[in-house]
Amino acid sequence: MKPAKLCVTVTADTMAELRTRRDQVADADMVELRLDTVKDPSAAAALAGRKKPVIMTCRPKAEGGHFNGSEEERRSILSEALALGAEYVDLEFKGSCADLMERTGGRRVILSHHNFAGMPADLKEMAQAMLASGAEVVKLAVTAHQLRDCLALRAIGKNTRVPMALIAMGEAGLVSRVLASWMGSCWTYAGDGAAPGQLPVKRMHDEYRFRRIGARTALYGVVGKPVSHSVSPSMHNAAFRAAHLDAVYLPLAASDFADFEAFADEASLAGVSVTAPFKVNAFERADECDPVSRRIQSVNTLRREAGKWLGCNTDVTGFLSPLESAMRLPGTRATILGAGGAARSVSVALASAGVKVTIAARRKDQARAVAGLTGAAISDWPPDPATWDLLVNATPVGTAPGVEASPLPDDYLFHGGLVYDLVYNPPQTRLLDTAARAGCRTIGGLDMLVAQAQAQFEWWTGGRPADRVMREAALARLAAHNSEKAEAQS
Repeated sequence: MKPAKLCVTVTADTMAELRTRRDQVADADMVELRLDTVKDPSAAAALAGRKKPVIMTCRPKAEGGHFNGSEEERRSILSEALALGAEYVDLEFKGSCADLMERTGGRRVILSHHNFAGMPADLKEMAQAMLASGAEVVKLAVTAHQLRDCLALRAIGKNTRVPMALIAMGEAGLVSRVLASWMGSCWTYAGDGAAPGQLPVKRMHDEYRFRRIGARTALYGVVGKPVSHSVSPSMHNAAFRAAHLDAVYLPLAASDFADFEAFADEASLAGVSVTAPFKVNAFERADECDPVSRRIQSVNTLRREAGKWLGCNTDVTGFLSPLESAMRLPGTRATILGAGGAARSVSVALASAGVKVTIAARRKDQARAVAGLTGAAISDWPPDPATWDLLVNATPVGTAPGVEASPLPDDYLFHGGLVYDLVYNPPQTRLLDTAARAGCRTIGGLDMLVAQAQAQFEWWTGGRPADRVMREAALARLAAHNSEKAEAQS
């Protein structure tokens, strides 16, 4: 597997700003200069004084670009770039610049096609025509709606002598960017979101250790829908780095569980975390499961061993770990808010610790289903504050961006006790803040998230990472994610 290079895409409003950002690019092999984003595009100005090889791109709006001038003006910019010796010029396959490619016999030309809607039905035929064009590099950037789209793109790049840049855009395509060498790409792109799913160069290096991924790198991930919000990649990749293990952990946005299985087989995944909505699917698929998973009929961790999928559930131990150090559990009265998958795990965990469990949910049929797992009681909504010593929020209410919401009414009267909110973003939810001001002790969802992730990591590798390694990585990713969303909204 030949190592793929890294190209950083740079955009700006003016040429002066574009040059400044060009020269700030550090750990990359090439820089793509998007002249279509500037008000005063100039190939000469973009090329002057460059320290790294550059790709000159002036993308028309029809191909997802921003160029507002005429087609003749755009051709003139690209023609000048070729004449002045740009290392590469990006020309669109269905554009009007075929004569520019003829000028160099295809050398220094990237022939590209972009589709922001999905996978074109004629992608294979289009790729064959592009490969036969004489271009030095062929770039296909399509939008993936499932993991199998990445596999289809990878198949196109097999056994070709022409270098290809194969990019699956969108959440499901992120693996194509990080695993560029495995995809068969000569290089991949990083940057500040110039294309859907594009990762900042810092995350490519610091979180995913792009330069270190090779043929022997063990592949792990989190499968769910969606998974872009997950901080699990940050936590597990930090733990792999601290343990000096040759492994990488990826977000796997599958359309369904069969989609995940197809990708897992071709990529030879070593293990995965499983999140909503696939925990029951993972239980049904696992060849062997631990007793906890069989009782809950839900799996949050899979490990491949001798061609089989082994399943376990670390949600139970992850939930109990911070709680057992905070209070004596046997005989305690606990009320669980919600009746979804998280409530199932919490109910079994508490019942196994000798806790008297009550389920409080708006939908009585769901509450009865969860209560049936352990013989728990069912209460009205909202629960009477005098009936619990421990209150657990197992609903997603209060998760960012809905941080002002609480699962309980504003006039709810807390009578002391401990409140445990499984929501981890933000670390201090409105429910926890209100409970603390009322005199309750509190535990946040980040404690459970870290504890269950530690158990997963240990089950996969045999070593348990330090609490601070995963916690600090999770907090840093949450802060960065919330900052990125704030900037996007401003």
